Amino acid sequence: MENNELLEKVRNKAKSWLTPSYDAETRAQVQALLDNEDPTELIESFYKDLEFGTGGLRGIMGVGSNRMNIYTVGAATQGLSNYLKQEFADLAQIKVVIGHDCRNNSRKFAEISADIFSANGIKVYLFEDLRPTPEMSYAIRKLGCQSGIILTASHNPKEYNGYKAYWNDGAQMIAPHDKNTIAEVNKIRNASDIKFKGDKSLIEIIGKEVDDQYIHDLTTISLSPEAIARHHDMKIVYTPIHGTGVTVIPPTLKAFGFTNIIHVPEQDVVSGDFPTVVSPNPEEPAALALAVAKAKETDAELVLASDPDADRVGAAVKNNEGEWVLLNGNQTATLFVYYLITRWKELGRLKGKEYIVKTIVTTELIRTIAEKNGVELYDVYTGFKWIADIMRKNEGKKAYIGGGEESYGFLCEDFVRDKDAVSACAMLAEITAWAKDQGLTLYQLLQNIYVQYGFSKEKGISLVEKGKSGAEKIDAMMKAFRANPLKEIAGSKVILFHDYASLKGFDYLINETLTLDMPTTSNVLQYFTEDGTKVSIRPSGTEPKIKFYIEVHAKVNDLSELPDADKAAAEKIEAVKTSLGI
Repeated sequence: MENNELLEKVRNKAKSWLTPSYDAETRAQVQALLDNEDPTELIESFYKDLEFGTGGLRGIMGVGSNRMNIYTVGAATQGLSNYLKQEFADLAQIKVVIGHDCRNNSRKFAEISADIFSANGIKVYLFEDLRPTPEMSYAIRKLGCQSGIILTASHNPKEYNGYKAYWNDGAQMIAPHDKNTIAEVNKIRNASDIKFKGDKSLIEIIGKEVDDQYIHDLTTISLSPEAIARHHDMKIVYTPIHGTGVTVIPPTLKAFGFTNIIHVPEQDVVSGDFPTVVSPNPEEPAALALAVAKAKETDAELVLASDPDADRVGAAVKNNEGEWVLLNGNQTATLFVYYLITRWKELGRLKGKEYIVKTIVTTELIRTIAEKNGVELYDVYTGFKWIADIMRKNEGKKAYIGGGEESYGFLCEDFVRDKDAVSACAMLAEITAWAKDQGLTLYQLLQNIYVQYGFSKEKGISLVEKGKSGAEKIDAMMKAFRANPLKEIAGSKVILFHDYASLKGFDYLINETLTLDMPTTSNVLQYFTEDGTKVSIRPSGTEPKIKFYIEVHAKVNDLSELPDADKAAAEKIEAVKTSLGI
């Protein structure tokens, strides 16, 4: 009965897309879905409306309210336009920036959004071609805009596209603005509510002048120009994995002083089909395979990669045996935090009002480094908008050193308000040069950090459950974990539990309920055990996944103990997976 009701609801919703407000091609595709005996695709396309998650609007491209197309993008832009006109009614001219990545339809969606904003009397700065997400964030602040959007699905597979909305501080929107915008979007019930006919006089094309300002400002964050000068010709392989990084990352590396940038020609090709990879995700070894092969061929010292919208950074380095290994997001974040704090201290810039930000699922090693150096640490939810929120609240009061998350995102500068693979690539290269000054490789520098601050090994596991049935399965899994709280994990007692959905926790050592101080609720469960293990469980806000984050720790006295510690940690992680039933 319930399925029949859902199908009837979906069919009625689909039929509303058969009116003349929708173009002929869309109407034909919707009719084909309605005529298909198998209703699966019809249901997936219309059973809900796309919603903002940690990364904004994101979905598979196609017709329907649950798909990325000119009408869902149009509704989002019309709703955002309506909200901007309410919030900034006193401004003579509201301004927005629009950027896009390499994905199929990204330019089309960007131009349609420009038309809609301008049709609503809003001034638009539209990038001439694909550009990194962090550069769009930079442009919002630089051009004094009230908002900005970028069309991207980050590192998702090629079938996806997305729409990230930003506020006047250059950060992705959080409450109340995200919820208020969604409320306005939800009022757009039909394509006839969307103003598609643009005002070209309000659309200004931008490009190289913003690139030049952005790259110049990035060079001001360099902390070791002398080390770069000494090692400027070290070989660095860089791949944009067919994406936007190709436009500004090589010029930024050169502006920092690096003179030997080696490209991966096949992946410099801009393409939304990502022809050389299954998934354009720098977290996956396959995405960096061509770059690592090029590094072996050229005897390079560092491999750098960025995802399609150039906000996530991937890196590979040689280990002590000369084998190429990939660094994970926790390791790169640890290197960034260690280097930034160390250099700030050496340069006399630590005055007692500095801070670092990490997300709650990111390695606790960062906390140890910050605390031992007298630097304040903030723990925030997954999603860089929460790091940006701390930056906004502390602006003019405290000094931002850096912030990052385990999902390969880091931000070294305060004039951008989203993770930035452009600055991250340049800074990783700088850290490598600085390590060379000390006779160390980047890999050896990380090993030294483990000896100084404690060994940590992390493992992220994602279970993919697609579509409506997948969403229901993920929901059931989270409910099961809540209904049956874990008392021990891999033989170690749980001593602390956090449930961010209720903002309650429990400290088993003192037998006391805790209230968690966070700006809002989030569907995350977190466990800490007496042997230092941390486990976090959450559904992804941008992909059909439930994610498990496992972190184990050990104390090592010298470098010789690291191999055994790493082996024991790998075994502990497997035991944790067994405890979790994954």
